[in-house]
Amino acid sequence: MLEAYGSALAYLFGNPSSFLLIIFSVIWGIAFGSVPGLTGIVGVALLIPFTFVFDPTAGLLLLSGVYVGSTFGGSISAILFNTPGSPEAACTALDGYPMAKKGQAGKALGIALASSAIGGIFGTIVLMLLAPPMAQFALNFGPAEYFALAVLGITAISAIGGGSILKGLVAGLLGLGIATVGLDPITGTERYTFGNLSLLTGISFVPAIIGTFALAEVLQRAGEKTSTAEVITDVSTKLPSMKEFMETRFTLLRSSSIGAVIGALPGVGATTAAFISYSEAVRWSKRPQDFGTGVAEGIAAPESANNSAVGGSMIPLLALGIPGSATTAVMLGGLTIHGIIPGPLLMQTNTQLVYTVFIGMFIANILMLIFGIRAARYFALVLKAPYALVGPAIVVLCMTGVYALNSNIVDVGVMLAMGAFGFLLRKLRYPIASFVIGLVLGPIAERSLRQGLVISDYDYWDFVSRPITAVLLIASLLSLIYGFYGQWKRHRQDRGSPAATG
Repeated sequence: MLEAYGSALAYLFGNPSSFLLIIFSVIWGIAFGSVPGLTGIVGVALLIPFTFVFDPTAGLLLLSGVYVGSTFGGSISAILFNTPGSPEAACTALDGYPMAKKGQAGKALGIALASSAIGGIFGTIVLMLLAPPMAQFALNFGPAEYFALAVLGITAISAIGGGSILKGLVAGLLGLGIATVGLDPITGTERYTFGNLSLLTGISFVPAIIGTFALAEVLQRAGEKTSTAEVITDVSTKLPSMKEFMETRFTLLRSSSIGAVIGALPGVGATTAAFISYSEAVRWSKRPQDFGTGVAEGIAAPESANNSAVGGSMIPLLALGIPGSATTAVMLGGLTIHGIIPGPLLMQTNTQLVYTVFIGMFIANILMLIFGIRAARYFALVLKAPYALVGPAIVVLCMTGVYALNSNIVDVGVMLAMGAFGFLLRKLRYPIASFVIGLVLGPIAERSLRQGLVISDYDYWDFVSRPITAVLLIASLLSLIYGFYGQWKRHRQDRGSPAATG
């Protein structure tokens, strides 16, 4: 291994242009990640033709740097405008934007940036040290395990937002219901499409997220007298102090670990990692009722997880030849164009390429910390403009990005409909987080449950008694009971307080 890293370092220092490629790719990734609808997938896809002029190692360095930068970039617009630039940043908006509305936009951006860098470096170290065993562990996950993993995330629905448990469950069920639109994953039967062929593939996640967050926020702001420019005043990015870092250290460690593991599961990706980590942050918090109001843990958890998942998702790509996310699926196409076939033999036959990418991603995460501060500051300048100009600009940008994603006008319609629906949920005080968690994890839970039951010949005991499945389901049940008990206890304390009795 030491010899392989020595060869990789010799390549990097022998080709100074490699560092320029990494710098460019990180900046490119941050820019694409911060624009709603474009995402890192588009950023990677656009650069694949340009990799032809480089050798395969340099080309993969370019693509992986975009992946790193774009995963953080989505948090910038999520915090400043409540408009997630990418799906994996949707969770960041839940606490990042409320913190910005308190006049702490710089603090929120700093927490997001530091957490992204820590999570990214953690995921890269895991990639460097544990790629082969992590890939082998990921192969143990079948439909039953994926179902249990989704349940683990969904069970936090009732605790999010600190409001009514019933409203949290209803919002989650609404998300689960909307996720069933389209073709049945097993039988292929149409469900809730009302004869519209465009809905056969279901409700696209990116338009739904952008509509629920961005468009709903614009609609809500349109009815308020105070503009965003008047509310958000502190826009200078400030990295967390040592005290603030120590307060979130366990959240960062837990979420980075979750991100690395989930990232290594083929086909799951950073978005799922962010939502499950956010759910676990709520579950383990001593003040879960404060989530959604602008707490540091609500930013640190998803940002460290989704960036750690970047390194994790490279594990199945390089070690097994299986994409760990949508972005790595695009990168797989770029590799095969260069005649490189990822898989178990790649780490033996082309060690220089593999270990150079490992070191390159480590450098990219450090550069992200440097350039992220400047990028956030420039975006924050937009806040000085009147919201009467910013709001319509956000809507136009969202519509353009959503349409460019698949060149499908139906996606724009979905975004508009989900924007109106998200606005209604806000007015009725239903937690948006619960709705989005149901929307994201619902398809994974349904597909995995039904596939697992078919494989086990509908033997329910065989389905739930698999070791990993049983551990995850038991943990879900115990944490759900604990969550309900905690809310019941807080409710009793509130009723017994002097303010309530006086």
